[in-house]
Amino acid sequence: VSSTAVSVSNHAALAQFCREQEIRLVVVGPEVPLAAGIVDDLTAAGVRCFGPTAAAAQLESSKSFTKAFLDRHEIPTARWKSFTDPKAACSFINSANFPALVVKASGLAAGKGVIVASNKEEACKAVNEIMQDKTFGTAGETVVVEELLEGEEVSCLCFTDGITIAPMPPAQDHKRLMDGDEGPNTGGMGAYSPAPQISKDLLQKIRDTVLQKTVDGMRKEGVPYFGVLYAGLMLTKDGPKVLEFNCRFGDPECQVILPLLQSDLYEVMQAVIDKKLSSSMPVWLEDSAAVTVVMASEGYPGTYPKGLEITGLSKAKQLGLEVFHAGTALKDGKVVTSGGRVLTVTAIKEDLMMALQEANKGIAAIHFKGAIYRKDIGYRAIAFLRKSRGLTYKNSGVDIAAGNTLVQKIKPLAAATSRSGCNAELGGFAGLFDLKAAGYKDPVLVSGTDGVGTKLKIAQVCKRHDTIGQDLVAMCVNDILAQGAEPLFFLDYFACGKLDVEVAQGVIAGIAEACKKAGCALLGGETAEMPGMYPPGEYDLAGFAVGAVERGQMLPQLERIAEGDVVIGVASSGVHSNGYSLVRKIVEKSSFDFSSPVGASGDQTLGDLLLTPTKIYSKTLLPVLRSGHVKAYAHITGGGLLENIPRVLPESFGVVLDALTWKIPEIFCWLHKEGNLSEEEMTRTFNCGIGAVLVVQKELAQQVLKDIQRHEVAWLIGKVVSLQKGSDRVKVHNMLRALQANRSLSVRSHIQGKIQTGKVKVAVLISGTGESLHSSLS
Repeated sequence: VSSTAVSVSNHAALAQFCREQEIRLVVVGPEVPLAAGIVDDLTAAGVRCFGPTAAAAQLESSKSFTKAFLDRHEIPTARWKSFTDPKAACSFINSANFPALVVKASGLAAGKGVIVASNKEEACKAVNEIMQDKTFGTAGETVVVEELLEGEEVSCLCFTDGITIAPMPPAQDHKRLMDGDEGPNTGGMGAYSPAPQISKDLLQKIRDTVLQKTVDGMRKEGVPYFGVLYAGLMLTKDGPKVLEFNCRFGDPECQVILPLLQSDLYEVMQAVIDKKLSSSMPVWLEDSAAVTVVMASEGYPGTYPKGLEITGLSKAKQLGLEVFHAGTALKDGKVVTSGGRVLTVTAIKEDLMMALQEANKGIAAIHFKGAIYRKDIGYRAIAFLRKSRGLTYKNSGVDIAAGNTLVQKIKPLAAATSRSGCNAELGGFAGLFDLKAAGYKDPVLVSGTDGVGTKLKIAQVCKRHDTIGQDLVAMCVNDILAQGAEPLFFLDYFACGKLDVEVAQGVIAGIAEACKKAGCALLGGETAEMPGMYPPGEYDLAGFAVGAVERGQMLPQLERIAEGDVVIGVASSGVHSNGYSLVRKIVEKSSFDFSSPVGASGDQTLGDLLLTPTKIYSKTLLPVLRSGHVKAYAHITGGGLLENIPRVLPESFGVVLDALTWKIPEIFCWLHKEGNLSEEEMTRTFNCGIGAVLVVQKELAQQVLKDIQRHEVAWLIGKVVSLQKGSDRVKVHNMLRALQANRSLSVRSHIQGKIQTGKVKVAVLISGTGESLHSSLS
C-alpha cells in the first residue's frame, strides 16, 4: 500500500498517474469526486473505474433529483417538496397536512446535511440556517422539506452492473453521538449487520420495490447506474420507504458489511464493470454477525484536538479483531489522531450479542486521550431478538385487547337497533330471533349476502369510513326485497390486517345507523384481524341479511306478469355499490383524482360524490310491495339494467325502457364521457339512476307511482313486452341522448384550478427541467 499526493480534483493528472503506474482498477470511495465526474473522466481516459457516473451519482448529490425520481418510478418515500426560497419552505412547513419536519440540504454535506426537527419552529430555523446562514455552503441552495417518518432506520446496499442487483446483508447505523441515541447527529458511531428486523420476505420486498426498481428506472431514463447503491430506508408501518441514497459504501457500513463477504471483492468489482454480475454473484458468510464500533475524538462532531497518541492497536489485533483507520496519521513512528472519527473496531461472531461483546473488548484495549464511543451499538437488534424469542399473539400482529375495546364501543350502537323479535345484545356465541314476537304466522325466511366491492378502496383512499356501512346494509336488504321480504336482522364481517379501533368503530356505526333506517336489528358480527392478509390501512366488509315474508305474499308473481304491464323506476342516489373497478380505472386514466373539486362551489370532491351511500328501499317500498298491486321488484345492482330486470320476469317476456323518462344523475354522464364508454357498457355495469324497478298492471300504475312518490323519486320508465326468439330481454331507447343531455358536472383539475369542460391534447416543447412550464401553467 502506498499513497500519492496527486490532487483528487485534478482528473487529468489522476488519469496520467494511473497510466504511468499501470493502475488496473480505480475504486472511488467518497461522494464528492463521484459527483464531480471522476468516473466519466477516468473511463474516457481508458482507466477502468468502479463507481457511478456524475449523472448517476445525482441519486446522492441532489436530493431534489432523487425525490422526483422516486415519485416518477413509484418507489415508496416520504412526502416532500423542494425549495430555493426560505419563505416558501417555511410556509410549506406550517401548512402541510403531514409533519414536514425533516429539512435537508439538497447537495452534498458530508452526511450531516439533514436536520430532524421536533416542531415547526425548529424546522423553519433549520431552513434559515441552511439557506441564509449557509451552514452547508452551496449544498443548501436548494432545500428539501420532508415528512417525518416513524419506524426503524436501516441501510440496504447492493452491487449492481446497471441491470442485475446483488444485495448485501442489511445493516443498521447509529447516527447519534451518545448511548440511547442521545446527542448530536454524526457521520455514524457504529453499525451491525445483518439487521434481524429485516426478515427474508421484507428483504425480498426491498430488493424488488426499491433496489431493482431504482436500477431499472435509471436505465430507462438513459442513465445506467453501476457500482454500489446504498439505500437508507425507514421501516414504517406502511412498509419500507426510502430516506436517501448514497452512491458508495459509506461508513461505518463498509467496515461492518464487507468483512462478511466470502467472495473476492476485486472479482465482484470486475463483474460489475464488465456487466457480468448475474454470472458472478457474491457469496456471504452464513450464520455470522458483525458489529463495528467507532472511536472518535473528544469534541466531535464539533472541533477536536489532533496529534494524540493511540495505543493498544496490537492488542486488538491479538484478540482477532479488525481495526479500520480513518482519522489517524504516523508521527515519529507513532500512530496519532488526525480526524473526528479516528478508527473503527469490527468483530465477527456467530451472533450479534457475541460480536458486540468482542468489539467492546477491542475498544477497551485501545486508548487515546478523551476518546468517545458508544457501548450500545446493536441495542435495537438485541431488544428485537429478545422480544421475538418470546412470541405472543400480540407481537404476531393480533391485538385481542384492541378487539375487546371495539366490542365495548359498538355494543351501544347495536343495542340502539333493537326491534320486536330480538334484543341486539352483542357478545354471545350466536344471535336469536323470535318470529312469533315479530308478528309472523306462516313465514318463509329469506337471506342475502353481499359486500361493497372496490368502493372500499375509494373510502380508504379518502379516509372516509362513515358512509360505507350504509352501502353494506343497503346491498343486502335491497336484494331480499325482491322476494317481498322484510329485513329482520343483519350480521356484518369486518376483516383487516391491523385493527384500527377508530376506523372499525366508524364503519360499524354506519352499519348500525343503516340497520335503523332499514328496520332490522344489528344482531351480531365478526371482526377478523389477520396480519399479512391485508396491506396496512385496508379492510374488507361482508354483510348478511335475514328477512321473512308470509307465504302468500312472496314475489315475484311470475304467473301474473303480462304484456303491457308498466315498469316503474325508483331513483338511485348515484353509483350505489357496483362498477367501482371501472370507476377507479376511469379516474386513474383521467387528469383528476378523488380529491378533485366538483360542482360550482367546489366544496365537494369527486371522492365525496362517488362515496354517496346506496339507498335503502326496505322501509319506503315494503308497504307498496305488500299492497298486492306489485307483480315483481328488481334491485338494480351488479349487472346494471340489462341483467337485473330479467331475473324477475318469465322467460317469454322482456322490457322496453325509455331513458328520457327519468333523470340520470350527472355522475353517470361524467363517467360515460370521461371513460368513453359504450351505451351497452353503461347499462350493463351501472344503474344509470334507477336503483329499483317495479312491475305493475297498467291500470294501477298511476296509483302505485303516487304511493311510491310520497317517499321516493320515481317515474314510469317503460313496459313489459312479449319476446321474439333471440331478441334482447331489456331494450333501453335514447340512452345516448339522455347521457349527453345532462353533462353539466364540472370536475376541476388540480393543475389548472379551473373547470375542465372539454380536454384537448397539447404538446409543449420545453428546455431544461420544465420548472418554468409548471409556473406558467399555475
